[in-house]
Amino acid sequence: MDAAQQEATAKARELQSQWYGEPLGTLFRRLIDDLGLNQARLATVLGLSAPMLSQLMSGQRAKIGNPAVVQRVQALQELAAEVSRGDISAGDATQRMDDIRRTAGGSVLHNTQQTPSSGTSQTPVKRVVREIQALLRSVSDAADILEAARTLAPSHPELAEFLRVYGAGRTSDAVKHYEAHQN
Repeated sequence: MDAAQQEATAKARELQSQWYGEPLGTLFRRLIDDLGLNQARLATVLGLSAPMLSQLMSGQRAKIGNPAVVQRVQALQELAAEVSRGDISAGDATQRMDDIRRTAGGSVLHNTQQTPSSGTSQTPVKRVVREIQALLRSVSDAADILEAARTLAPSHPELAEFLRVYGAGRTSDAVKHYEAHQN
């Protein structure tokens, strides 16, 4: 790899860290390990071609262009956390991955909400929060959302906090925020 390619790859990984919290290669390898997948199966569940997954992992491409794929990544991260905690069995995890894979172009959360037999343990609050996060993240990346929050903070601090928490924060923090503001 020449210097220009190395620089482009480094820039792509930096952008991935801003947009997704870490380079996609790191994120995808963790999902592969935590869920017992291989790259081909991960690509299938996400709805990506194997070459596209490889390009994202290696930093040849920076951004996931399809918001539905971003939602599937988020759903797999939640699933991996449940597996790690022992909240869900391997069999149920496999079924959930199949459910996640089938959510082509639509909302992962809406689909799991419609299929309670899938074994999902998401609360209605978590579903709502994930929908809000997916919507914000489909229109802008985390860096732009954080910049907008900084711009709004002096005059509209509550709106700025909303953007920070839902647009660039963790789902668990957004759930706490949502529950705190329900009363």
